[in-house]
Order: sequence, then structure tokens, then C-alpha cells
Amino acid sequence: MADRLTQLQDTINQQAEHFCNSIGILQQFSTPSKFPGFDRSGSQTPQQQQNQEDYAMLFATLISRCAKDIDTLIESLPSEESSTELQVQSLRRLEAENKEAAEQLEEVVRQGEILLEKIQGALSDIAQSQLDMQNPALILNKEVKPQL
Repeated sequence: MADRLTQLQDTINQQAEHFCNSIGILQQFSTPSKFPGFDRSGSQTPQQQQNQEDYAMLFATLISRCAKDIDTLIESLPSEESSTELQVQSLRRLEAENKEAAEQLEEVVRQGEILLEKIQGALSDIAQSQLDMQNPALILNKEVKPQL
């Protein structure tokens, strides 16, 4: 996720695109102006007039929505009122939270290591039991000692 300034720059670029595209649409669909002494028929069909109105509404909506997004992003930026002292306090609070989280993590890791040792011991016992069952003669030899 981008930071707020990058988001603001992207939104401003998007707004510039909307302006540029709307001007292109105006150039494409606008009717030529009449000059005195120059007679040229430039009448439009009703379909072309409807398209112009649709494009006008579309770009008006896009431009106004983008302007609202820009305002929202600007309002979310830190103000000049946030002094160095407030920033230092915020950093200290974040450092304390980070230290607490690090201690919790160390405790979880320690408990995990203890659990791992128990699991490894249990697996070792299971493996030894399986080996003992595979070779019952060894068990008997260990249990039965020759009598003299």
C-alpha cells in the first residue's frame, strides 16, 4: 500500500487525465462556430447531442469524485500543528508497544522450544519402542540374564 503522499499524487494525476480526456471529448464532439461571411453547415444529429450530454455528465461525475478524493487525502495528511514534541511522544509510545510485543514474542518462542523438546523426547521414545518391538529377541536377552 502506498503512503498518503503517493496516493495524493496518483489522484492528482488521475484528475489531470480526466480533465485532458474531457477536453478531448469536447474537441471531438463540439459543433464548429459560425464565422460571419463563411457559410458552412455543421448541424448535429440528435444522437450526437445526446452523446455530448452523456459525456458531459460522465466527466463531471469523474472530476467531482476525484476532487473529493483529493480533499479527503489532503485532510488525512499530518497538519502543521503536529509539533516535534507530539511526534516524539508518538514514537516513544510506538517503541514501548514494540518492546512489549518483542517480549511476548520471546516468551512464545521460549515456550515453543520447550514444547519442541518434549515432542522430540516423545518421538525418541516412540522410535525406541518400535525398534524394541521389531526385535523381540533383544528384549528377552536384556530381561533374561544367565544364571550361574
